[in-house]
Amino acid sequence: MILRTVALLIAINLCCLPANANPDWSVGMVESTMKRYPTAKELGSWGYAKSLYLYGQYLVYKRTREPRYLKYIKDWVDYHVDAEGVVRSTNAQGQVREITFENLDSMLPGNLLLILYQETGEPKYKLAADRIRKRFNTYPRTRDGGFWHANTKSREWQLWGDGVFMSMPFLMRYGNLFGDGKYAADEATKQLTIYATHLNDPKTGLMFHAYDESGQTPWSNKETKVSPEIWCRAMGWFGMTLIEVLELLPSNHPKRPQLIAQLNQLVKAWSNYQDKKSGLWYQIVDKGENANNWHETSSSSMYTYVTAMAIERGYVSKSYRDVVNRGYAGVLTKLSLDQNGDTNIIDICEGTNVADLAYYFARKRNTNDFHGLGAFLIMNEKFMNKTLKGSSRSLWQPRLTTSK
Repeated sequence: MILRTVALLIAINLCCLPANANPDWSVGMVESTMKRYPTAKELGSWGYAKSLYLYGQYLVYKRTREPRYLKYIKDWVDYHVDAEGVVRSTNAQGQVREITFENLDSMLPGNLLLILYQETGEPKYKLAADRIRKRFNTYPRTRDGGFWHANTKSREWQLWGDGVFMSMPFLMRYGNLFGDGKYAADEATKQLTIYATHLNDPKTGLMFHAYDESGQTPWSNKETKVSPEIWCRAMGWFGMTLIEVLELLPSNHPKRPQLIAQLNQLVKAWSNYQDKKSGLWYQIVDKGENANNWHETSSSSMYTYVTAMAIERGYVSKSYRDVVNRGYAGVLTKLSLDQNGDTNIIDICEGTNVADLAYYFARKRNTNDFHGLGAFLIMNEKFMNKTLKGSSRSLWQPRLTTSK
C-alpha cells in the first residue's frame, strides 16, 4: 500500500510537468536555484546552509556529470578563498572579514574545499582545509571535551545537536584524504558520544536541541542543563553525522558499536513520532498534538535519508522500510512547479536558535530555504544515484599521506 502511495504521488507530480520538462526533481531543484542565484556574489556569504545545498548539488553532478553544476560550486568557493587558502566573507553591507573558524557552523563549507581539491588538485583548497583542521587543536571545549557551538559569549559552554554535522564529517573526510585518520576517527567518535550523553532524552529516545554546561542561559534546565524542547532539525543533523562518520570509521574502531546503538535509538524513537497520515515529522517532534505545531520538510528529508541508509548498512531492521516510504512520499508533497517551470519546496524552518516552545512554533516556514534544498538533494540522490546509493565512501579517496 505504501509503495503504491509513493508511486501515485510521483505519477501525480510528473503528470503536472510540462511536456518538455525534466521529471528529475534533483535536477529541477539545482537548475531553479542556479537561476535564482546566477552568480557567486548573488549566492552570497560563506555559510553552512548554502554549503549543505552545494554539497547536494555536487551529488547531482556526480550522477549527471553536468559541468555547469561543478563550476557553480567552484565559483562560489573561489569567491571566498584566495591563493593562500585564506577564507573571507562579505556581508550585506559589503564589509569583508577573514573567517577564522570561531564557530562550528563556519566549518561545514570545508567539505566543498575537499571536493574541489580532489576535482582540481589546486593547492589553495587544501591550504584552506588545513586551516579548519588546525583549528580543532585549540578550539574551546566543555570540561568533558565537547566542542563549544561557538567561541562567543552567547554560545560558550554549549553543545548544540547540529554542531557535530557542522564539523565532524569534514574532519573524517579530511583525515581519510590526508593520512590523519586516527585523530579524525577518535575525535569524531568522542564528540558524538559526549554530545549524546548530554542530549539524549531517556523518556523518548529522542534528543534535545542543546546543552549548556554553565547553566547560565535562560533555556537550560537547572538540573540537567538541557534545553526544554526536541527540535526536529537538530536531531536530523545528529543522525546524518552518525551515518557519515560510520561510512569512514574503521570497522574495528572501539566506539563503532556505541555509534550504531545511538543510531538504532534515534531511528526507533523518531519512527514512533512520524505522522502516520502525512509521513512527515513535526517542528517539535514529540508534540504533534499541539495545534500550533507544523510539518517541517528539511528534517523529514533528513530522517528519511538516515533511516534508509541505516537499513542499507544493516544497522537497523528492514522493518523500518515503511517509515522510509512514508517519509519520502510525504516530502514529495512539499514540492511543486510554478508557472515558470521552476521547482519549489515549502515548509522549511529558517535558521533557529535555542529557546522555548512558542519560539519554535513561530519560526518562519520558508520556501526554497537552503536547509531544505540541501537536505532534499541528499535524500533524493540516495534513491536517484544507482551507483552511490547514498554512500559517500567513494567520494573521499586518500590523496596524501601527511600527518598532523
